[in-house]
Amino acid sequence: MIKKLALSLVVVSLTTSCVSKKIYNDLENKFADLKKERNNLYDENTALTKDKNALDIQVKDLQSQLDKTKNERDKLATDYAATKKNYDNLKASYDALEKDSNQALAANINKNRELLAELDAKQKVLNAEQDRLNKLKSDLEASSKRLNELEEMIAAKDAGMKKLKDNLSKALNAFEGKGLTVEQRNGKVYVSMENKLLFESGSWTVGAEGKKAVVALGKVLSENPEISVLIEGHTDNDKFSGSIGSVENNWDLSTKRATAIVNILAENKTIDKKNLTAAGRGEFAPMASNDTAEGKAKNRRIEIILTPKLDEISKMLEDLND
Repeated sequence: MIKKLALSLVVVSLTTSCVSKKIYNDLENKFADLKKERNNLYDENTALTKDKNALDIQVKDLQSQLDKTKNERDKLATDYAATKKNYDNLKASYDALEKDSNQALAANINKNRELLAELDAKQKVLNAEQDRLNKLKSDLEASSKRLNELEEMIAAKDAGMKKLKDNLSKALNAFEGKGLTVEQRNGKVYVSMENKLLFESGSWTVGAEGKKAVVALGKVLSENPEISVLIEGHTDNDKFSGSIGSVENNWDLSTKRATAIVNILAENKTIDKKNLTAAGRGEFAPMASNDTAEGKAKNRRIEIILTPKLDEISKMLEDLND
């Protein structure tokens, strides 16, 4: 559409004597700038999507490593039980040999020497098994302790996210029923705001009521500096029909809307800007069918995804696997 507009302007400029070459050049430069801006937005959106996918893979990998560590702990417990049973059998055998040795000493010195030699061999085996048993027990206790610490840390993260979800629900209670929902799933908190609360059709300017909701959200986020915040813009599958030259498509529109939310959050000086990320998803991640008006309304939304930082848990899993 931008290209057609530019070509039309060129034709007009060539067919009229009132338009100067300078105006033509200015229009041509403006067209090039718009095209460059579109490409930059596309590249930025692609990079953000890639980062999000990498975070999802990291969470799955952490869960896999946790399961692996639990299996290793269970195997150590099994080995410990088997070794202890073997130790008890050896101890019983040792006690029996010691008793036999004392009885045979008076009757047969040679037999007693053989028994003593066998007893000594059994004692060495018993000591070796005792050392192995002690090491297995120590390894099991250390592994169990680290695993318990990891589980406590993960439970604390989940409890923290639940508390965050409760605080958000309380802070945003006035907007529930106006297209705003707060949910906790997969270890994350999702705040969804339908466009009817935030934007006019085809616009990325946040309305007064929507801004109140975003500001209230920002106050809660400022109290949780260890939370990563991903703001995703979503649309339905209707083709964009806004002002010519301002937005190219739904993907562009969703990116601008996500950036508008980030800009409002950034006005809160206590929020760490490094924790904020904006991304446009266009119509490609619907939460409902686009076959009905109700479904389209649900798909036109801003989704704010709050994720706890997992660096400390990742380090502990690495230590468990070393």
